[in-house]
Amino acid sequence: MSYSIIAAELHKALLDQDTDLVQTLASELTPADIALIGGHEPNTRLASLLSCLPLDKRAATLGYLEPQEQLAATADMPVEELAELVAHMSADERVDYYKRLDKDRQQPLLKALPSAVRDDLKKLARHAEGTAGAMMTSSFMAIPAYYSVARAMQTLRLKGADVETIYQIYCIDTSGLFLGTLSLRELILASSDTQLAELMTEEVIWVAVDTPQEEVARLIARYDLLALPVLEGERLVGIITYDDAMDVAEEEATEDMHKGMSIGKLGGSLRTASLFELYRKRVVWLVLLVFANIFSGAGIAYFEETIEAYIALVFFLPLLVDSGGNAGSQAATLMVRGMATGDVRTRDWAKLLGREVAVAIGLGLTMALAVSVVGVFRAGTEIAMVVAMSMVLIVIVGSLIGMILPFILNRLGWDPATASAPLVTSIADASGVLIYFAIATAVLGLPV
Repeated sequence: MSYSIIAAELHKALLDQDTDLVQTLASELTPADIALIGGHEPNTRLASLLSCLPLDKRAATLGYLEPQEQLAATADMPVEELAELVAHMSADERVDYYKRLDKDRQQPLLKALPSAVRDDLKKLARHAEGTAGAMMTSSFMAIPAYYSVARAMQTLRLKGADVETIYQIYCIDTSGLFLGTLSLRELILASSDTQLAELMTEEVIWVAVDTPQEEVARLIARYDLLALPVLEGERLVGIITYDDAMDVAEEEATEDMHKGMSIGKLGGSLRTASLFELYRKRVVWLVLLVFANIFSGAGIAYFEETIEAYIALVFFLPLLVDSGGNAGSQAATLMVRGMATGDVRTRDWAKLLGREVAVAIGLGLTMALAVSVVGVFRAGTEIAMVVAMSMVLIVIVGSLIGMILPFILNRLGWDPATASAPLVTSIADASGVLIYFAIATAVLGLPV
């Protein structure tokens, strides 16, 4: 059966409380698919769905759920049952779930966990959010460098099923200090009596436990790594796998996109966010931008006599200020994304400024040519000249605002993504109004 058919039948089985059918259908789905389907169900049915799964699959499915869904699905679960479930989660997902729990639920859970799992959880939980330490898993294959290939293979067979990945083997000394890595392919192809120290690569990309998660994701993407070792001092304490890094990259991209539209970071997914949270994350910037737009109104009021003398100027006002805002938003988007990927750095601003001016002039002239034709037919050559001149200058100024603002914010230690499209547009709109009516007043010979 196709996924859509199974999903529909699973939904119906949950409604009918047909446990046997739920188990049968869920057996044909991956944990990720079960989490996606279950996430659209009410909390009681989601909890019922989880209870129908085998323990390992239940733990994996819990890891794929959104944070609020995880908490809702396990809210009424007895602590002993919850401890058994959490113990079967992967180390990194286990600590993420633990940190989301209320304090009064964390302590009973810790006490109920097996001692080895509890100690590992405490070690991982001490690292600050947004760092490599908070992302990493302690489940990796570390083998002493003095082992022979044959002995290393034997170790892999014994312990490989319990670690996150075996495609990369991490070599350590007798004190647990990190020495290097080798791939599973290199291990398989080597002679059985060769020591790992002879095979391992010592020049390894690694990060410290306090490395920001954005840098971790950037390194894994840049070097096409399956996993990235995490060191505390010289000791190997964990690894960060590709899939976890991509989750962070997606999270950062989503956050930047929200900032780009002046929306605060949501605590979870859009699907599970409350109405109040959605309101709260949007209202602050919208109110601030209302006051920013007062400058546009003040500019129009200042040039009231110009507007009264040439009412035809009003026809072109939205066209001109929108063009400046659009050009500024484009420039800001390019700069913010370039900074996020590491393609653009603060010291590049002067070079990029010159290029942006050249591009903006070209854009302004092209748009001026187009709008001047409308101006001639709508209001005559004199107004058309005012509109064309204004268009060139407004597009240049708008583009420069959009290009420079992310650099200024970055210099001040703020997130460049705060240079959002609404913010850039509001500033460009106010500038556009002043430029347009100032040029009109000068060209048409009107008193200021």
